[in-house]
Amino acid sequence: MKMNRQKHLIVIGGATATGKTTAAIQVAQHFQTEILSADSRQFYREMSIGTAKPTADELARVPHHFINSHSVQTNYSVGDFEADALILLEKLFIKHDVVVLVGGSGLFIRACCEGLDEFPEVPPTIIAELESKLKTEGIAALQAELELVDPIYFEQVDLNNPHRLIRALSVCRASGVPFSSFRTKEKKQRFFKSIYLLMELERPVLYEKINSRVDEMIAQGLLEEASSLHPLKNLNALQTVGYQELFDFFEEKCTLEEAIDKIKQNSRRYAKRQSTWFRKDPHWQSFSPTNIGGMISYIEAEIEAGD
Repeated sequence: MKMNRQKHLIVIGGATATGKTTAAIQVAQHFQTEILSADSRQFYREMSIGTAKPTADELARVPHHFINSHSVQTNYSVGDFEADALILLEKLFIKHDVVVLVGGSGLFIRACCEGLDEFPEVPPTIIAELESKLKTEGIAALQAELELVDPIYFEQVDLNNPHRLIRALSVCRASGVPFSSFRTKEKKQRFFKSIYLLMELERPVLYEKINSRVDEMIAQGLLEEASSLHPLKNLNALQTVGYQELFDFFEEKCTLEEAIDKIKQNSRRYAKRQSTWFRKDPHWQSFSPTNIGGMISYIEAEIEAGD
């Protein structure tokens, strides 16, 4: 792809409820550009309240991509996202020198900016064994095995997502080495330069925001949204905090109050794992989500330094 000027992808990441959406919109408005979502659940049309999608007003303020782009019944992988995002960025960079990528899914961000690592082939029998283990022993058994064979990835993965656990464990079993060892390869060359901004809040503030957000989701109709998706509960897209807990309530495995408390607890744990993932990479520059002026100054300085 031939371009006369250096193109820049402004990557705004962070844990859930850190204010990424608002910050991304304000940054995109300043640069008069567009936004790509790297949130692996906001892709799905049927999941809106529980994924904290941008509101209709927010979507109208700046063009967004990869929001409501797929059905939960579509098997949309991180590899699919990498390919689709690069095709879209080629088109957007014809019109813009700067584009914004925002999300809390670190693997999807890495796929877009650096490329995916090459993993070994996994025999179908290994996957079948792990799926059987999940069915007979439950997700806790997969979590325990992963903690034993790959404690590094155990601290990073969404432990409530059996698809991710099976993927990691299948690679571990097939190769005899940790899944995390395949995630340190050389970065792929991109036709743009990435500038990384990490939204951060003090942990007590973040946890309070998470708790309040869950209460707001319930008030907005999360119970009804989850109920409509309950028949599809085994789909990979629905192995997600905020839905699985309510599915347990529908199946009378817990009370509604217990399910809501569990959503809050699992959301806080997920935020902690997200923060761990982002902080281990030194290229992220931390900002308060309200410090838009500081972000813009930093971005402009990075662009100027690279020109």
